[in-house]
Amino acid sequence: MLALPGSTYLYQGEELGLHEVADIPAAERQDPAFFRNPGVDMGRDGCRVPLPWSREGSSFGFGAGAPHLPQPAWFAECSVEVQDDDPASVLSLYRRALALRHELQSNAELEWLETGHPHVLAFRRPNGWMSVTNFGEEPVDLPPGEVLLTSAPLADGHLVRGSTAWLR
Repeated sequence: MLALPGSTYLYQGEELGLHEVADIPAAERQDPAFFRNPGVDMGRDGCRVPLPWSREGSSFGFGAGAPHLPQPAWFAECSVEVQDDDPASVLSLYRRALALRHELQSNAELEWLETGHPHVLAFRRPNGWMSVTNFGEEPVDLPPGEVLLTSAPLADGHLVRGSTAWLR
């Protein structure tokens, strides 16, 4: 998504690899949609849980007191504190991707590239770089070029399933 032209938006917690918290007890929910449609609409509370900044504390560093919505215990290992200095973390991936986007991005059109693989999507950007995504099950060869970023480690130089690489 970050390789595409135009504005981009990150959803709260995406940069930490957080997913929606689905098991908030009804007594702790706050979203009016939950109360208007009991049993039908779980509301938005699961995606509004405060972000974890540290691995400890009553709100994992979000504030001095308890959070307004309950944070699950697994948030501790997804916190900014845990991911901050880990080059393999989701947070580090997003930081590198955003820095590269700033460096490489232009508003010009992209050029779709033929990959020879039905499950591989690739496009070239005007500033001399490309994005390649493998939606297939099997690893695929990358085109020639300097690898700038990968969303998952390469396997013997191959792009693994469900991952993307940016190349120049």
